[in-house]
Amino acid sequence: MGVRFSLRQIEYFVATAETGSIVQASRQIPISQPAISAAIAHLEDVFGVSLFIRHHAQGLSLTPEGRIILQEARALLTHAQDFDSSLHSMLGRVSGEITVGCMTTLFPLLAPDLIQSFSAAYPQARLHVVAGHHEELVDKLRMGEISVMLGYDMNVPSILDFRPLSALAPYAFVSQDHPRAADGRVSLADLAEDPFLLLDLPFSREYFLQLFAAAHVTPKIVGRYPSMDVIRSLAARGEGFGLGNARPRNRHALDGRPLVYLSLEEHCDPLVYGFFTLPGQRQPLGVSAFMELCIQQLAGKPLPGTLPEP
Repeated sequence: MGVRFSLRQIEYFVATAETGSIVQASRQIPISQPAISAAIAHLEDVFGVSLFIRHHAQGLSLTPEGRIILQEARALLTHAQDFDSSLHSMLGRVSGEITVGCMTTLFPLLAPDLIQSFSAAYPQARLHVVAGHHEELVDKLRMGEISVMLGYDMNVPSILDFRPLSALAPYAFVSQDHPRAADGRVSLADLAEDPFLLLDLPFSREYFLQLFAAAHVTPKIVGRYPSMDVIRSLAARGEGFGLGNARPRNRHALDGRPLVYLSLEEHCDPLVYGFFTLPGQRQPLGVSAFMELCIQQLAGKPLPGTLPEP
């Protein structure tokens, strides 16, 4: 059963009981006398008792039941005021846990930097970053499981707003023994006969395959992997080449084998990354603070932990 009365009706009742007059209560609040009379009548219907004894030309006095209800009503209003003050105090500062999502390919580079920077700026808050691929994070954002999603501008759903932060141009990476390793640059056509290790994630795979299509090149795909670290390790072992957009400063695979980064000679569309939000949402102070931090530290700048484009 839902609550059948409002705090405002309780407030009208308390004011009337304390002044002993609907006229005086209407001046104190202020509100019209009929509104107070209607609120009291409603409460009497809800509680099933008379709250006041009406004295002709002498105002009102509480019934025994009215006195009991007055005590509870005062306690209820005090609790509501404390709750309101506590809530405003909490929302008036950046505190508590803020949960955001980050695409898997950006996660290892963005998450540590953002968590450390946010904690330093707002020690009473905790930033929790959830990793996932594009579709997973869009669903989490729509369901309210995350407040903001950091990702690429690939197939931006119309139900979301996108705020770009920076653009990342594609590049190739190969082993140090690759025939083109010393060139610094390479074309997709030059790599057409080389084994290609494809990042097999939603939208990422389509993006990289589109680069080949735009260059009128058919790649020789020898493996599809959902992990960039696996592709980097295989490329470092000479098993093929990979494509990426973020150039980690660490030019080694996880097993320590070296990698060589090669710029692409073709004019390729970069990936623009930024944050996604639900339109029309009034963001809590903590979420707004996180978004402002992203703009200050990331907008138009190299991705944390990466090398600038040559």
